Amino acid sequence: MTGWTVTGGAGNGTNLKHSGAKNAYLDQGTGSRISQTVTVPADGMFDLSAWIATGAPEGTFSATVNGESAASVTFGSQQIFSRYTLSRLSLRAGDRVEIAFGSSPNGWVNIDDITVAPSAPNDPRINSSDARLTEMFNWAKTKANSWVQQPGQIGAINADENNSFGTSAAPYANTYWAGYPFRSGFYSRDFVHQLAGAHLLGLDAANKTMLKAFAASATPANKYDPVWSINFDAKTYLSADYRDPGSYVRELPAPFELAQKLHEAYRQTGDTDYLTDPTLSDYAENTVTEFVEQHPGPRGHGDVKIAQATSSDIFAGTASYNEGGWDHFAEAGDSIGSQYQAYLAAAGLASARGDAAGAQIITDAAQALKNYYNTTWSIDPAKPGEVVRAYQTNGGPITGWGKENSWFMPLKGIMDPGQRRDSYLSYIDSQASGSGAPANVEAETYLPDTFFANNADATAWKWMQNVYNKIGNVHSTGKLVNGDYPEVAFTLVSQTVNGLLGVRPDAPNGAVTTTSHLPADIGWLEVASIPLGKSTFTLRHDALTKSALTNTGDTPITWTAQFPGAHSALTVNGATQKAETKVIDGSTVSFATVTVAPDATTTVEVSG
Repeated sequence: MTGWTVTGGAGNGTNLKHSGAKNAYLDQGTGSRISQTVTVPADGMFDLSAWIATGAPEGTFSATVNGESAASVTFGSQQIFSRYTLSRLSLRAGDRVEIAFGSSPNGWVNIDDITVAPSAPNDPRINSSDARLTEMFNWAKTKANSWVQQPGQIGAINADENNSFGTSAAPYANTYWAGYPFRSGFYSRDFVHQLAGAHLLGLDAANKTMLKAFAASATPANKYDPVWSINFDAKTYLSADYRDPGSYVRELPAPFELAQKLHEAYRQTGDTDYLTDPTLSDYAENTVTEFVEQHPGPRGHGDVKIAQATSSDIFAGTASYNEGGWDHFAEAGDSIGSQYQAYLAAAGLASARGDAAGAQIITDAAQALKNYYNTTWSIDPAKPGEVVRAYQTNGGPITGWGKENSWFMPLKGIMDPGQRRDSYLSYIDSQASGSGAPANVEAETYLPDTFFANNADATAWKWMQNVYNKIGNVHSTGKLVNGDYPEVAFTLVSQTVNGLLGVRPDAPNGAVTTTSHLPADIGWLEVASIPLGKSTFTLRHDALTKSALTNTGDTPITWTAQFPGAHSALTVNGATQKAETKVIDGSTVSFATVTVAPDATTTVEVSG
């Protein structure tokens, strides 16, 4: 309690803690208060967070700056600790900031683990005809921002639910929480799913730090298999998941997803480190060559190479993210789908480096894998009407519902378009809505992405709302509420921009492609300050037929405005022109490509 001012009815206790040995508490009643005043050492924008548990609503967490009220939040009633944040406080060196916790007249308040973090560099802003979407996005960006670590702070290493003090302490790197918030590290599976949302908040430096940490762990001695989790110092493997070089958590989709995200980060930022830094630039190619070669298994596929695993023990290596399906899988739908995307990513990075021949070889491998999947791998001759989602180590095919190893196949684009894929998407929606529903909310966060990727926009929006509706529910671990699982907030941010707005960045070429995915019940949606490399833009869609882009950066943007369906004409800033069309993964779009100058707005709409 050093540095804190405590009134009557408040103090230091041990009865209900979020971590460590003690908490602070406020008894039921009015007027009890715990506060601390500090002098700000440097200019900046900051987020203040605290973990709070309450016996009743109406307690408060507030901040004043130089005696003036700056931010305040009122607690709900929640006996499991939940994270509350005062977001984006603009402060200058020398400012006097008081943070304070006030009591509830109706019940107790417990307080723990108060943190200061730099606010995210970018602050995307939403306007929409749908008030629920606006509320969702604003909650998600604030919550996601609160998981940022302050570089240089000294924090616990190897902390987990059984030891909140960890085994040591070290300076934290430029990172953010991706995984359980009671562990002192970030997880590959969570991180890759959060990367797009982090980019939209301007956290590209953190993304690169975390990608590089995983890439560096994929050594020849480890058969190019990255570790599963890393402490916030971005170098020490998290002991909860790493015992020794022969025993650490490994799941086949993760290495491939990391490769995919290297290319995605390059497309988001145009950062040439992804092409020239050896740790980063070698990872994708090593994964689709050396990693695949060094992970054979009992199943043969001729000239097509598929990485395999032979264990149901995550510390020995499993084929699927679905840790609840303890079959002895050699291959699974989530790993083969992720391998396909890793090929595309490695080819894209090779092409960007000027290696056209190498890119073509990898592209050919991707196409061969996709062809093999659709003609052979996913088909069980004994059940031709079903989709194979895995193969056991004894060679037997597995159909039916497999959660991740079901929905990752259409998510990763390895399934050919057509009736078979459409039927399978309906099956996924039905199973996930019923008895096959994921027990953990973080698994459910993949469903909006799965349906957006396949133009099932109304279903994707349904799942976004379903995830958001559960943020106050107790998580399957019983240790937090769903909204305090970091993946929830980051993915809702990206699903709004990359999903509903259909933003596809190409920062190396100063270009962006957009396609409206607004369902019928969202009339219009606008998001400002969408990053593209070092620039930003504002994008608005009105239904599926009108889009406007405002260039808020200082360099021109090449914009390809796409619209679902075959249309004869588009109008660009009032001038009508013949529409161009193309087919993308089985769906026809009409489009126009225009250059938008800095400070200019271009509007494109369907007119024929």
